[in-house]
Amino acid sequence: MSPSQIEVIGYIGSVLVAVSLMMKSLLRLRVINLFGATFFMTYGILLEAYPVAFLNGLIVCIDLYYLYQMWRQKDFFTFMEVKPTSDYLRTFVEFYRDDISSIIPNYTYHVEDPLICFFILRNMVPAGLFIAKVEGVQAHVKLDYVIPNYRDFKVARFIFEENSMFFIQRGILRFVSEDGSDFHRKYLERMGFVRSGEMYVHEIGNRILQDGGF
Repeated sequence: MSPSQIEVIGYIGSVLVAVSLMMKSLLRLRVINLFGATFFMTYGILLEAYPVAFLNGLIVCIDLYYLYQMWRQKDFFTFMEVKPTSDYLRTFVEFYRDDISSIIPNYTYHVEDPLICFFILRNMVPAGLFIAKVEGVQAHVKLDYVIPNYRDFKVARFIFEENSMFFIQRGILRFVSEDGSDFHRKYLERMGFVRSGEMYVHEIGNRILQDGGF
């Protein structure tokens, strides 16, 4: 292998490690960092810079260990329903206001009736917040938000696939939602929402995730 090709491997490793540090999702950080460290380990071996190869080999092992722990961890999910006037709900929305605005630019916090509001607790951590206005048999989704560290679609699967009866028992058979940002549109489409005019529609009971993972 020529020196220029070896250099390219080093640059690829550098870029991947740098990109991994910009990830909000811990899973993405570990996966991308794993590839970056693998390139750096290869780079060190080819240059016979064995301390570099050893260090990055160690990082590869650490990333693999933590990815295995993530894979085998069994998360506990539950709903915590709250009133629209909840002080904690209002504080939560205010704390994540900028991130929410980047995903759903038109969302503003209003106390309306009849709203259903609940937090999705993941291992007792408030990982997501769902707010919808009930209109007959349909729920107009005002906010479906997951905090950055938990965006692996497990929260979405828990709400829409595993607990559809939560909504059916309340007489809700359909979700409708505005599109929001490009990120939010892709999220809705991946969940199985279908565009109908200016809204996205999802019939409760349909499988929302068309593939697994993130």
